[in-house]
Amino acid sequence: MAMKSALDERVNHDVLEGRGPSVGALFRDRVARSGNRDAFQYFKDDHLEHVSWSETRDRVYALAAGLMGLGLTIEDRVAIASTTRFEWILADLAIMCSGGATTTVYPTTIAEDVAFIISDAGCRFVFAEDDGQVEKLRTHRDQLPDVVKVITFDGEADIGDEEGDDWVISLADLEASGQALLDARPTMVDERIDLIGPDNLALIIYTSGTTGRPKGAELTQDAILYEGAALQSIELLNTDDLQFLWLPLSHVFGKVLLVLPLQVGFPTAVDGRIDKIIEHLAIIKPTWMGAVPRIFEKAYGRIAMMIESETGVKRQLMDWALGVGEQVLEANIRGERPSMFVQVQHMLADRLVLAKIRERFGGRVRFFISGSARLNPDVAKWFGKVGLLIIEGYGLTETMAGTVVNRPHLGQYRYGSVGWPAPGTDVKIAEDGEVLVKGPGVMRGYRNRPDATAEVFDEAGYFRTGDIGEIDDLGFLRITDRKKDLFKTSGGKYIAPSQIESAFKGLCPYVSQMLVFGESRNYATALFTLDPDGITGWGAANGLAGKSYAEITQSPQVRELMQGYVDQLNAGLNRWESIKRFVVLDHDLTVDSGELTPSLKLKRKVVVEKYKDALEGLYS
Repeated sequence: MAMKSALDERVNHDVLEGRGPSVGALFRDRVARSGNRDAFQYFKDDHLEHVSWSETRDRVYALAAGLMGLGLTIEDRVAIASTTRFEWILADLAIMCSGGATTTVYPTTIAEDVAFIISDAGCRFVFAEDDGQVEKLRTHRDQLPDVVKVITFDGEADIGDEEGDDWVISLADLEASGQALLDARPTMVDERIDLIGPDNLALIIYTSGTTGRPKGAELTQDAILYEGAALQSIELLNTDDLQFLWLPLSHVFGKVLLVLPLQVGFPTAVDGRIDKIIEHLAIIKPTWMGAVPRIFEKAYGRIAMMIESETGVKRQLMDWALGVGEQVLEANIRGERPSMFVQVQHMLADRLVLAKIRERFGGRVRFFISGSARLNPDVAKWFGKVGLLIIEGYGLTETMAGTVVNRPHLGQYRYGSVGWPAPGTDVKIAEDGEVLVKGPGVMRGYRNRPDATAEVFDEAGYFRTGDIGEIDDLGFLRITDRKKDLFKTSGGKYIAPSQIESAFKGLCPYVSQMLVFGESRNYATALFTLDPDGITGWGAANGLAGKSYAEITQSPQVRELMQGYVDQLNAGLNRWESIKRFVVLDHDLTVDSGELTPSLKLKRKVVVEKYKDALEGLYS
């Protein structure tokens, strides 16, 4: 506990306790402080555009005034259905400055669920990315009587039919109308910001449940402000940093990454195209980035396969350099300084190999933050060998994401843990192992669901996360599994599937997704999908050149390959946890098919139901 006291002394409590009344006020203050400094960067025709804080304010205020001119009042809900892009940020900041409450909608959400979310939230306005998103609204317009106006980023605006309908307008139309109002009354947005308080509703995010209707977590202005202030108070980031933001802004993790630049003042490069991440890292050259484990697993897999394909002296050099990197990493983990001999070797290894790997990520990364799901510690350590630190954090939609985080700059970091609670947040473990959370970032409840709200708070006001975890001797939290995902074999033994799945992803660079199955069965089985790029490359080098992805995945060669990795996995498991049989699908799981969440997490119940016959066949 002495360690905790020492670290608490290094928290800037003035930042935490002096947080402002609203996100709009925080944005206004950031503009006053940073003015002409870079705020955002985004790609336009493959060219990186730079926008200052003052330029951002001009557009945001015009859009906010436009919303007010349409009748938006404090706490009116405004939905955003779009991929991550600069216009998403402008829309969200305009909502914050006009006093509204952003309601996020994943662009992949089916039309029926879009209609439910917007109706349940009582949204009066919707920002829709393109004609596809607008069409979802049109097909269910009779279910959206509260929606006054739809503002589209790229879609076609209504020009008025025979009835003069102008339900859909463009972002430019809204901005122009707002600018006209500002020209007549320049203080109107600032006056509105002054009316917004910390207890006002600011955000509704609907949880992407695997069954039933999603529930909307209501988060206040202060919940968002607290996250920004808490992370700044531990001085993890500074104004010289540059963030690359690609995560879905409809996800709570993305929303936290959006409030941090307002709080700290660093610029953010934004582009939500997942297939462009590696390419853009080299162009943007960020100092940090938030991501989900799947991104790190894919990067690890591709580089590991590249190294594996090398031969001769070049392969020996790479293996030697990674071995030296591992010696340095292990010494750092023990809190020791590597020997002088190892340090000299490391300088050479870094120059010849390790620095070249880091260049693939832009060459300036201080650290990555991994969240949304459990990251395999071996994957994190592999990145550590090459000098790329991945720190894990933990939180849920209902706790505004940034509940717990590692703090390596304060010596507070352990591989496999998600760190220490953010200052001002209390985390404890219930008798059954469930992680409980209380703090300013916790939601005020589920929208229109007092029954569901009552179920997730205990008598002391702690939020029941549904995650199983443990706190070690130094206060580090480790998440072991989702409470509802634990299953018991017919022999009465409990199995934590996500731990096994995470462990396998650290062993096998070719796996894309894994699902461990075995509820009430006498042994555990698994379903695999393989990374298309990785396994196609492997196939080309192993007698399967020219074969399709489906043919490669169903080949005897791949069966033998996967069996080898399963044997490695089983060697580190208890007997009752070991995978006895498995099936490899001939296609990958996707977000569009409903098998993965937009943050690339496995929808376990959906996958089990969809591939029930294949899983049942493993017990016949």
